[in-house]
Amino acid sequence: MTVAGLGCRGGCPTEAVLALIAEALARAGGRLDALATAAFKGDEPGLVAAARHLGLPLLAIEPAALAAVAAACPTRSARVLAAVGHASVAEAAALAATAPRGTLILPRISNGLATCALAREEEP
Repeated sequence: MTVAGLGCRGGCPTEAVLALIAEALARAGGRLDALATAAFKGDEPGLVAAARHLGLPLLAIEPAALAAVAAACPTRSARVLAAVGHASVAEAAALAATAPRGTLILPRISNGLATCALAREEEP
């Protein structure tokens, strides 16, 4: 299973999210099985609409699950940590959604409005 972990600014346009997902897939290859974000972003209109457009579920990851994978996130933002309590949203959401056998296959990329990271759940 491959998951795109997403973060975004409030009011981020759906088109910006979709463009970033397309860029991530172009870099890493493959196909997506789901989108994931922090629970506090789970009702963000741009993310919800992107999931609907792609026909994929949008998984809302709870804070404890984000915290559980924080050490495995290579990208840490002091600004994001101060704002939301987690130093990584996209990477943590992707890893948490594919836990416990998730591997980050594309670290966080950004277009200034949204962030995206890809993780794949390895087969047992």
